[in-house]
Amino acid sequence: MHINPAEFRDLVSGRTRGVAATGKRVLLQLAEWPYALGVALRNWQFDSGRRQVERVAVPVISVGNLTVGGTGKTPLVEWLARWFRARAVRVSIVSRGYGAEQGGANDEALELEQKLPDVPHVQNPDRVAAARIAIEELETQLILLDDAFQHRRIARDLDIVLVDALEPFGFEHLLPRGTLREPLAGFRRADVIVLTRADCLEAKQRGAIRERIETIQPGAVWVEAAHAPQSYLASTGTLAPLDTFANQRVAAFCGIGNPAGFRQTLARCGCEVVALREFPDHHAYTEADVASLSQWARELDVSAVLCTCKDLVKLAAPKLGTRALWAVSIGLEILSGETLLEERLRPLVAQALASEWAAEPAAE
Repeated sequence: MHINPAEFRDLVSGRTRGVAATGKRVLLQLAEWPYALGVALRNWQFDSGRRQVERVAVPVISVGNLTVGGTGKTPLVEWLARWFRARAVRVSIVSRGYGAEQGGANDEALELEQKLPDVPHVQNPDRVAAARIAIEELETQLILLDDAFQHRRIARDLDIVLVDALEPFGFEHLLPRGTLREPLAGFRRADVIVLTRADCLEAKQRGAIRERIETIQPGAVWVEAAHAPQSYLASTGTLAPLDTFANQRVAAFCGIGNPAGFRQTLARCGCEVVALREFPDHHAYTEADVASLSQWARELDVSAVLCTCKDLVKLAAPKLGTRALWAVSIGLEILSGETLLEERLRPLVAQALASEWAAEPAAE
């Protein structure tokens, strides 16, 4: 069954109706059961101590989620890295490198490298090994694990779990029937829970999500955040203000886990999206894709083509056809809970600066 992200979400959410759709959901639910068994077995092994958890020499913060797709991890990782760098802590980001070509970096790493040139990013499916490389070779004082909530082999000092306000509970099913990577009971391991895209919901709706999660994990710090568009970015590094395409016709495309979030961002920018193409998450754009997008853009009456920063770093093109190509640069805006979050982060600053790698002051 090969469908694009939007069609998949329409199917598992129940928005797609009919006999055929019901049959597909039944098949997906049959496939959900062995997946659920595998997840339960793996978590039991870690919970019971039958699988080893390894600790590295510096503090570790994990940023992850319970669902697949985009919950906004990259803007939060960037926010955390800047917060620790402002306090003279040498930070490295460690990730699995999903979607990267052999020997290369994936889209998240390329985007973070562009935004955080003084923060190394080590990618390796063995994140324990990657963390040790960052510590021993790069003199890292604190590790940020990107998308690692389910990677339980490496011990962490703080587990931050993101919840997308638009799809908070993975359509109530594990993969592939829904988008949950593990059952909602996984929230019990979270120290901090960040509700992203919180600005897209009314206070009553946000409160209902919080209330449900707090019945599972009442002790976690609760943070609400928005993904705020900051500017438009060209592949040359040129920036343009957010009102550049206000009330103008534009085309857009994305290869991310949650295209609905990108739609919300474009709406906030005030542009008129006349066409939107969706690609799978971490899509590796081919020459054929570029040619197809260029032809598509040429045929549309639009001022520009817009994409995400993750798409832009992979295309590295100033234009598609005759249309200028711009990415919407996103930053994390914390709406509530920032003080409580910082209270959990400050002890890790002292711990990081006291590590054996703290002999040399971090470059400012």
